[in-house]
Amino acid sequence: MYREKGFTYIWMLFAVALAGIVLAGAGQLWHHESWRDKEKELMFAGDQFRQAIGSYYESSPGIPKYYPDSLEKLLADDRFPIVKRHLRKIFFDPMTGTAKWGLIRQPGTGITGVYSLSTHQPIKRANFSERYESFTGAVSYKDWRFVYAPEVSNSISTQPQPLIRSNSKSYVESQSPVPGDSPSTGGAALLFPH
Repeated sequence: MYREKGFTYIWMLFAVALAGIVLAGAGQLWHHESWRDKEKELMFAGDQFRQAIGSYYESSPGIPKYYPDSLEKLLADDRFPIVKRHLRKIFFDPMTGTAKWGLIRQPGTGITGVYSLSTHQPIKRANFSERYESFTGAVSYKDWRFVYAPEVSNSISTQPQPLIRSNSKSYVESQSPVPGDSPSTGGAALLFPH
C-alpha cells in the first residue's frame, strides 16, 4: 500500500513538472506573438505620422512648403481660417508605452519624421514593403524611421500649356502624365474647346 502511494506521488510530481514546462513554452510563445503585435502597431502608428507630416507639408499655403515644428501642429493646423486636422491623436509608442517619440528634424524646415525610442532588437528583420525597405536588418527599433519625403517628379510637366489657336477654335493643351495616352497627340490631351 505504501508503494502505491509513492508511485502515485511520483506520477503527480511528473505531471506538475510537465504542466510547468508546457506553460513556460506557451508563455514564451504568447510573449513572442504579443511583441509581433506591438511591431504591427508601431508600423501603423509610424505610418500615420508619416502620412500626417506629408499632409501638413503638401497643404502648406504658398511656396516654399513647410514641415510642422511640433507633433501637436498635426492635430490642429492653424495656418488656415478653419483648423485642419492631419492626425486624430498623438499615438503611443507601443514599444515604450509612452507618447514620446524620437523626432527627425531637417535644419530650418521642421519635423520630417518620427522613430521609436526603444532600443530592443526587432523580431521582423525582412520582407518589408518597398517604402520601408530600409528597415531590413535594423539593429533596434530606433532604426525604423518613418520619414515623409516629397516625391520629385521627373515626368512630363502637369502645368497647363499656352493656348493654341487652330481654325478659329481655341483649345487648352495640357500634358498628361497618364501612360497610354493617344500617340497621335504625342502624350498631350486637347481639352476644353472654346
